Amino acid sequence: MLTRLTGGRIFDPAQGLNGTVQDLWFRDGLIVSPPEAGVSPYADYDVSGKVVMAGAIDIHSHIAGGNVNTARLLLPEQHRNFMARRLGHAFSTARWSSTETGYRYAKMGYTTVVEPAVLPANALDAHLQMADIPIIDTAGLAILGNDDFLLRLMRANANQDQINDYVAWTLQATRCLGLKVINAGGANAFKSNVRSFALDDIVPDYGVSSRHILQTLQRAASDIQLPHPVHVHCNNLGIPGNVDTAIATMEAAQDLPMHLAHIQFYGYGSEGIRGFSSAAAKLIDGFNKHRNITMDVGQVLFGQTVTISGDVIAQYSRRHDASPKKWVMWDAECEGSGGAVPYRYQQKSFVNSLQWLIGLEIFLLAADPWRLFFTTDHPNGGPFTRYPHLIRLLMDADFRLACMAGLNQEAVAMSLLKDLKKEFTLYEIATMTRTAAARMLGLRDRGHLMPGGIADIAVYREQADKEAMFADADLVFKNGELVVKNGDVQRRQPGSAQMIQVQFDPHIKRDIQAYYDRFYNLSLDNFAVGDVGFNQTDNERFVFHHSGQPYHAASSVAGTK
Repeated sequence: MLTRLTGGRIFDPAQGLNGTVQDLWFRDGLIVSPPEAGVSPYADYDVSGKVVMAGAIDIHSHIAGGNVNTARLLLPEQHRNFMARRLGHAFSTARWSSTETGYRYAKMGYTTVVEPAVLPANALDAHLQMADIPIIDTAGLAILGNDDFLLRLMRANANQDQINDYVAWTLQATRCLGLKVINAGGANAFKSNVRSFALDDIVPDYGVSSRHILQTLQRAASDIQLPHPVHVHCNNLGIPGNVDTAIATMEAAQDLPMHLAHIQFYGYGSEGIRGFSSAAAKLIDGFNKHRNITMDVGQVLFGQTVTISGDVIAQYSRRHDASPKKWVMWDAECEGSGGAVPYRYQQKSFVNSLQWLIGLEIFLLAADPWRLFFTTDHPNGGPFTRYPHLIRLLMDADFRLACMAGLNQEAVAMSLLKDLKKEFTLYEIATMTRTAAARMLGLRDRGHLMPGGIADIAVYREQADKEAMFADADLVFKNGELVVKNGDVQRRQPGSAQMIQVQFDPHIKRDIQAYYDRFYNLSLDNFAVGDVGFNQTDNERFVFHHSGQPYHAASSVAGTK
């Protein structure tokens, strides 16, 4: 069905369009070139004066998996209260269903969301949860770096080709788009009663350092040419002075691509009488020197949330801060660990105010919106439903100053934010949340409005209040179908899961099978994700993206000892 959007102001950094007024055509789920003169569209939407962008992409949001379900079980009262009242902003992943997640993203103009922490042993459950989220497309990042099989390979001095094959097999078995490393080695060390774990610390019983694990997995991601660089949750999350850890991690990347997640939680110095200060300027100085690094912010926003993470050391260390006073920690044998801790960010708190300030400092000090991405690390810094509020903070300097008046003033006095007058433009918002995000993930079919791209399109009414503007899109099309109109969902339709397709030597499966036969009482096939259990067929549910070049591994793989 040929459709036209007429007279919109198009913001598409992929084409350098900065508010250019022109028509946009799409048919059969894809954007197309304007037809020959005299051809009439089947459907015509007058969007004159309105802002037209590609569907937004969230590169880091915890929407599915074991930690998400654990948070729901931990906080059932929040879900009941929300469903009973249905008022205001939902505050956490514990508070709504999969349906609510898809609808709320779509209402804001989001059409693709990445779950950044899929434990391989739990991948099928994560995919089943994501398949239950309507409208939006999803993708997962598979977690490696604390798993016994990998650490055994490294202890035995396995060659890089063997590691590469294992990483490639894991991505195929989990049907994920990329690779995630969470405090490399830390969760495994936690099982040996280690309660802090830095970049050069050694994992007990394995004799390998966190740095070695990270560099080995980064090399694997580079060798098999994953479009998305290894996605890293650094050591020492939330600890004063951890900016040095973030910069050391940048330096450890050895000029290879690397993405650092929720970097606000690593923008901390240790100055002042409280031993806690902003190190945003130091962080950005390091970021500017390392052009191979990308980052997402993980902005803190005030209010109730629940923190969920595979970094069990960080979660366990702040269990006493739980609000309400309950928490969960867990270990998975031969795999990773994690925890859920509810938390309330408070404006009058010195620490919370400084976290809020640091995140915005990072946004405003960074000069390159193509390398810095828009996240709250949902739900850890705040729920994704607060994104419109964050957009207003970035686009409205007077609004920022007004908000700062309600913060802890000791923290404000230590911050650069009051002197930063920069205001993001619509073009920069489109860059961070659309075009650059798609490119970094290797999703060439979206994040832009060029012919051949999927027809994921968001239309907004221009408003001075950017929070109101981005809270409820005027129109949203997903694969060319109208799914939101005037901020209301019009149609429930399934999304698809994006995954990477890479080659590996099939011998690696033999070694993994032998490992599973020895240590598990379930078949290896029980852990692989297929199309069984999905309402869609395999081809409908999963969309395959290819790595940069075919990867040819070694012809044989040594057995795991």
